[in-house]
Amino acid sequence: MTTQLDGGRSSGRKADSRQREITERIVERGSCTAQELSAEFGVSIMTIHRDLDELQRRGIVRKFHGGVTAQPSGVFEARMSHRMTSRIEEKSRIAQVALEYVEPGMSVILDDSTTILHMIPGLAQCTPLYVATPFLEGMRRLAELDEDNGLRVIGIGGRYDPLHDSFVGSQAVDQINEIRADALFLSTSSISEKEAFHQEEHVMTLKRAMIQAATKRYLLTDHTKLGRVALHRIAPLTEFDLIITDAQADPQVLGAWDEAGIAYRVVE
Repeated sequence: MTTQLDGGRSSGRKADSRQREITERIVERGSCTAQELSAEFGVSIMTIHRDLDELQRRGIVRKFHGGVTAQPSGVFEARMSHRMTSRIEEKSRIAQVALEYVEPGMSVILDDSTTILHMIPGLAQCTPLYVATPFLEGMRRLAELDEDNGLRVIGIGGRYDPLHDSFVGSQAVDQINEIRADALFLSTSSISEKEAFHQEEHVMTLKRAMIQAATKRYLLTDHTKLGRVALHRIAPLTEFDLIITDAQADPQVLGAWDEAGIAYRVVE
């Protein structure tokens, strides 16, 4: 009996290890076919499909006819591990400009976007400062800064969402509703010529609460998110005081913002 149990645990560990490696391949390449993964890992197509079904159940990948992808769609956002490694240079430049709108003595809210992470090192130069966020990785990086420099971190809790490494749900929304911040720095996955969107309802609800809790609102976005829509509407772009984007932004989108009187800044 013990041997059978040990064998089951060993098989489970192999599946977990294989699924981690499959995830890395898909994130690295953007998409793969089941046949490619079967040949690469030396297992049957049926085994690969079981692995992909489990990864899709956990929200890591999205299956489609003939393959699997980690790329976002109108109802699916890319996993955090993919977003952490994409458009790093553009995100860093956008974040550096965003820091120009943070002043000592302010209270700010940071959402769970990977662009926001690039702001965190510079916040130590803006103290005293209160920073509220539901983003667990953001909390970790904020905690690494010197506590004696006047930076105070407010962790927004709730139900943990591993896909976004963030706390969400009604508890998180209630906490946000109880604060009033000087500024919000927020990003999202899809931005059209007039509105901001997100694929998931619980994320949309959290971002809406953040918008209502801040006096000044800054939307940070690299060009790949522009000209797109997703399932859930967050807010019209007119609710933001400024949109900060990179130099590869679609001129058609920028022209529409000009016509609508939407304030934006392009980072060269």
